[in-house]
Amino acid sequence: MANIVCYGEILWDVFPEHRKIGGAPLNVASRLKSFSNKVAMISAIGDDVPGKELLEYLNSNEINTSCIQTIKEYPTSEVHVSLNEKGSASYDIKYPCAWDKIDLHDDAENLVKNADAFVFGSLVARDYTSKNTLYKLIDVAKYKIFDLNLRRPYYTKDILVYLMNKADFIKFNDDELFEVSKYLGSKYNSLEQNLMYVAEQTNTKHVCVTKGSHGAVLLYGDKLYYNSGYLINVKDTVGAGDSFLGSLISKLLTNTNPQEAIDFACAVGALVAQSEGANPKLSDSDIETFINPL
Repeated sequence: MANIVCYGEILWDVFPEHRKIGGAPLNVASRLKSFSNKVAMISAIGDDVPGKELLEYLNSNEINTSCIQTIKEYPTSEVHVSLNEKGSASYDIKYPCAWDKIDLHDDAENLVKNADAFVFGSLVARDYTSKNTLYKLIDVAKYKIFDLNLRRPYYTKDILVYLMNKADFIKFNDDELFEVSKYLGSKYNSLEQNLMYVAEQTNTKHVCVTKGSHGAVLLYGDKLYYNSGYLINVKDTVGAGDSFLGSLISKLLTNTNPQEAIDFACAVGALVAQSEGANPKLSDSDIETFINPL
C-alpha cells in the first residue's frame, strides 16, 4: 500500500443524456483507492450542490478530502462531453471555476511532504492561482508524477517543459508525446525514439506512453516494457487513461515487476473503456479474468 496525493480538477462530466463524476486527478485517485492505497485529493469546489455531491463521493470512497477547499465566488466545475462514433471524447471545459483558484495552505504542503508520490496534470496550471500552488507543492514532493492532459487552449509550451523537468515520472498518450517532443526539438519519427528523446531532454527516468487500443510502452529502469493492447468494444474512452495511470502507479510503487504492472494497467484501462463513465467498479476477479480468461 502506498500513500499518494492527487492535485487538480474535480468535476462533473456532463454527457448528452447523463452526468458522471470526473476530472483526471479524481479519476486517478479513485482507481488508486480501489487498490487499497492511502489517497488524498487537493482541489476546490464551489459552495453549491454539485460540489457537495463531489465531496460526498470522495468521502464515501474513503479518499482524504481535508485539503479540498470550498470557494464561494466560483462554481463547481462542469465539463460538457461529446463522444464520436468510436467513443472518443471531446471536452468543453468552462473557465473559471473553483479548481482554478486553489490556494496554498500549510496542511496541503504537509500532506504532500509526507506522501510517497504526488500526482498532477497540466490542465490545473491554466490559472495563475492553482498553477502557483502546484509549483510550490512540487518543490516539497518526494516523487512527482506528471500526467499530461492537453486540452486546447489551456496549456503553453513553457509550462509543459517546466513541469516535465520537475517530474520523476511522465505519462503521455501518443499524440501528446509527438506534440511535446517537437517542442523539445526532436527530429525523430518513431514513438520509441521520441520517448527516449523526451526522457533524455528532461532527465526523467520513468516515462509511459499510452497508444489507445494498441496498449502502451513504459520506460522504467533504462528498459522498455510493452503491452500490445486488448480487444474490446469501446463504449467511451472517458477516464480510461486515468485508470490506466492509477493502476500502473499502484503496482510500481509497491515494487511490482514493470512488465506485470503495464499488463495490469492496460487491462484496467481497457475494462474502463468498455464501460460507461470514468470510474466503473472493477473487482480483482474481473481484472484477473480479463487478463487470463479461462
